[in-house]
Amino acid sequence: MSIVTEPLDATSPVASTDPMGDSVAAKKVPSGQLPLWRLLLRDKFATVAAAILTFVLLVAVFGPWLVGDAATDQNLDESNLAPFNLDTGWMNVLGTDPLGRSMLARLVVACQTTLMVSLPAVLISCVIGTAIGMWAGYHRGWRETTAMRVADVIMSFPSLLLAVVVLFVFSPSAANIVAVLAITRIPIYLRTARAESAELQSRVFVDAARTFGASSGQILRGHVLPILLPTILTVATLDFCYVMLAESSLSFLGIGIQPPDISWGLMVSQGRTYLQTAWWLSFFPGLAIVITTVSATLLAAWARIATDPGQRWRLTTPKARTSIFSSRKAVR
Repeated sequence: MSIVTEPLDATSPVASTDPMGDSVAAKKVPSGQLPLWRLLLRDKFATVAAAILTFVLLVAVFGPWLVGDAATDQNLDESNLAPFNLDTGWMNVLGTDPLGRSMLARLVVACQTTLMVSLPAVLISCVIGTAIGMWAGYHRGWRETTAMRVADVIMSFPSLLLAVVVLFVFSPSAANIVAVLAITRIPIYLRTARAESAELQSRVFVDAARTFGASSGQILRGHVLPILLPTILTVATLDFCYVMLAESSLSFLGIGIQPPDISWGLMVSQGRTYLQTAWWLSFFPGLAIVITTVSATLLAAWARIATDPGQRWRLTTPKARTSIFSSRKAVR
């Protein structure tokens, strides 16, 4: 007999029949088993944020190759041209700077520089901090005490102030900026990983792994890290926003990226003396910073729920299909 009377989707009951045509109990596909990309498409704000971040990454990778030397070519006859004027070509659609260089081309090149500082700093601090935190939280004892005291010492100094002091003593360069920002952000991951690992090391499945002779390294890699990874990725996404703003602040103060290199923060700094006559010199790089950081924050808020099996179902409710804010309201 027929038992299917309406179309089925990913969340509808799935009915089947045996070879003799008799019905088998209808099954429902759990909403938590939906792939992440489908959950992402259900949230408009998170989808837009992911699209923006993907576009920024593509611009950083391929943009400098597309614009060529337009970011460094000077033409004093086209100095401080206003934006949205295509009389001098599409490269000047966002205006030009006092030396006649294309603002669009400089934004593209600055995007690559900004990400080349932010991403390595976040990656280095994430890997080191997570590894030390898991090791300290799992073994406890003097290892945990030593790791936490070192983290407390680093966190006792404001990270941005420490970066200012270090870069003032040493020559400001991209490598030094990455190093100092990575060191100051290690405690964030260390404390998070330590807390999660200390709680997981007493779980039944960890005791079972020890009983079967698994080493501490195998337990950390095979049992602790997969559970810890969603939280660490969320923290890293939010930390990316802070690191990018920190790099922009350092460049704005003149101790970050140095000419002839260019970053979004340095562009804002160079354009502040022309705010009354050429507002676009600081406006567009500042807007790029704001859009990128807001997009990363929205995506991190969505990812925190999407990667948590206990909370993922909230993204499939009717109220949560339009915005991450609806799902966050449901959590409250």
